[in-house]
Amino acid sequence: MNSVKWGLIGCGDISRKRVAPALAAASGSELTAVARKDASLAESFAREFGVDRWYADWRDLLKDDEIEAVYIATPVYLHAEQAVAAAEAGKHVLCEKPLALDAAGCDRIIDACSAAGVTLGTAYYRHFYPLVLRVKEIIASGEIGDPVMADVQAFEWFDRRPGDPRSWLLEKDKAGGGPMMDFGCHRIEVLQHLFGTTDRIQSGIYNLQFHDREVEDTARVSLLFAGGVLGNIQVSHASFTSRDSVEILGTRGSLHIPVLNGRELIIRTEKGERREQHAPHANLHQPLIEDFLAALREGQSPAVDGRAGKEVSLVLDRINGR
Repeated sequence: MNSVKWGLIGCGDISRKRVAPALAAASGSELTAVARKDASLAESFAREFGVDRWYADWRDLLKDDEIEAVYIATPVYLHAEQAVAAAEAGKHVLCEKPLALDAAGCDRIIDACSAAGVTLGTAYYRHFYPLVLRVKEIIASGEIGDPVMADVQAFEWFDRRPGDPRSWLLEKDKAGGGPMMDFGCHRIEVLQHLFGTTDRIQSGIYNLQFHDREVEDTARVSLLFAGGVLGNIQVSHASFTSRDSVEILGTRGSLHIPVLNGRELIIRTEKGERREQHAPHANLHQPLIEDFLAALREGQSPAVDGRAGKEVSLVLDRINGR
């Protein structure tokens, strides 16, 4: 298979820091064109990454016959329209999370990609963290016995004023919800990766600090998995103190990740405590891109495909009363 020529739709902060460098660095991958509504910013982004094609209208990028795959890195409310159009143009699609505003939007994308015979992936890059993969391995080994409960906490202070590039995250019709839609979705995917199908859901969304927001500033969800594991996720945009922890309690031991985006794993069993180090890739998006390219080469589905994206969105729909 020749080098895959990519079009990048959306040239914001994450694209600059992670997505464009990952697309450019991957073997058998070439960043060919970019699109951003502001033509001057699209041009400057393209020149920064040595790309000779840029578009102010993403639809024009999809008309580019050389482009074989697109990475969609735009606000959530645009995902379904852009991903469906990309599929209909014959492009493979790797889309930022959440895959769409709701599960119905995910279905539209999945159906369009299936009809067009193109590959679809969802950018839940924490799926590939060495820490997460190691935890899955330890659970499967039986070292901590049967998993009973998982507790996930992700807190940060987030308050953007109108006009800020990320203020759309506080607009209900564009973001779909608050911190659970923004970064809680990643934690839902991690637990589904570890424990499988979700059987029952209980949740709550709250405005504890920002009472005039269109979206909640704090949310929680309890997920009962088919294997009998209870997962609890709490997220907040209203905490001065940041937190990014995961704890898994089993019948014969426990696993503790002080910082999910970090490297340390603490294992506690009757034999005592030990600590392991499993650092993520320097570019958190790189393993995601590499997996998607491998799927294209091998004619298989990526590890986090459209169905995985929809499974997360089904939970998000319940949390947000959709």
